[in-house]
Amino acid sequence: MRTGKRLLEVFCLALLAGMIIVPFMQVITRSVFGFSFPGAGELTRFLLICLVFSSYPLAISSGENIEMAELRETLPSTLKIWLYKIVALLSIITCLFIAYAAFITVQANLNKATPVLKIPYWIFFSTTFLGFAGAAFMHFYQGFKSPRSKPSIGL
Repeated sequence: MRTGKRLLEVFCLALLAGMIIVPFMQVITRSVFGFSFPGAGELTRFLLICLVFSSYPLAISSGENIEMAELRETLPSTLKIWLYKIVALLSIITCLFIAYAAFITVQANLNKATPVLKIPYWIFFSTTFLGFAGAAFMHFYQGFKSPRSKPSIGL
């Protein structure tokens, strides 16, 4: 699992680097050479979409996903564990549903592409599918761990 996580981190880092390099090159080519890089905005949006959905499993695995833990932390220990398991189960179901919807969307858009760069739509939706399938796996994996309390950052 560590190798898969490392590969996903490298992939997300490459997407992030692309998101920085493409607009930078657009500014340089426009300012210095006097011409625009056609499709730079579309490519940047494409990289952003892929980055968001691809990095979602990493956010879950590191425990950095958004949660409202203050109420849960005030509950008794057994109730806290049950609530943790129920939230994990609902998260798995939700992620699998979104992954299924993305899979159906991939099948429906196999022959469509973006207007300028002709990037196939199935690439966008495939990252959504893979991101939410990975997120469901991470919720499943973490659902069997015992809940760990997190420090509150509230004042």
